[in-house]
Amino acid sequence: MPANGLHATLGRTGIPVFRLGVAASYRPGERAIRRALDEGVNYLFCYGFDSQMIRVVRSMTADARQKAVVATGAYSYLWFHQDLRKTLEKRLRQLRADYIDVFHFLGALRDSQLDAKVRDDLAALREDPRVRAVSVSCHNHELSARLAAEGAVDCLMTRYNAAHRGAESTVFPEVQRHGIGSITFTATRWSFLARRTKGWPQSRPIPSAGDCYRFALSHPAVDVCLTAPTSERQLIDNLAAVRRGPLDEDELAWMRDYGAQVERNAGFFL
Repeated sequence: MPANGLHATLGRTGIPVFRLGVAASYRPGERAIRRALDEGVNYLFCYGFDSQMIRVVRSMTADARQKAVVATGAYSYLWFHQDLRKTLEKRLRQLRADYIDVFHFLGALRDSQLDAKVRDDLAALREDPRVRAVSVSCHNHELSARLAAEGAVDCLMTRYNAAHRGAESTVFPEVQRHGIGSITFTATRWSFLARRTKGWPQSRPIPSAGDCYRFALSHPAVDVCLTAPTSERQLIDNLAAVRRGPLDEDELAWMRDYGAQVERNAGFFL
């Protein structure tokens, strides 16, 4: 982890972040989101449908908004995608905001989804004073690595956990080399890493969700790891875990072993 382990700068954007970010997709309650802010969390990922997060952002004082890093974006689906510029306007209205800190193009799987129009729109958004940084959330590691090398984005959002570590050899070297902000998600592999998997010896412990977040944040290329708690209690437990700092070498080896076993049992996973 960087310096004190809990804080980083989002690549070359200069944006300071608490390294555990929060999404409200599982509706933990507005009180949980406000508690996160009180605890120092400042990276807030806002979907277009999570009304709890929208209400919290809307209610922020000017001082609180200045300290927060609000991330949102436009979605890419299998056969079409939302218009990036129109979605920016919509999110600004939804959040009653003057600007977005990190605007993502979400869900890219293949090169064709980043066609000329999308790339032009991303370039235009980088010049828009209402957007501090642009990003792509991508499941294709090779594509992410190229975007980083090209300098096409300010940040990248990447799947990364103990069962899916491909980013370590593809995406992370490029984001570090080129100063790209790095956000990761699915740290618990949608909770599969925090439950006993088939074939794992009963005598060996299994990770907690907190261990999964510590694993992700132990990698120096990761600026922010997202958590999506279902309750305030889960949020506080996850924060307590990451405040313990990075995993030691024995803990990392255990997490990699368990992750490999989960991957063997996983079947298809996007």
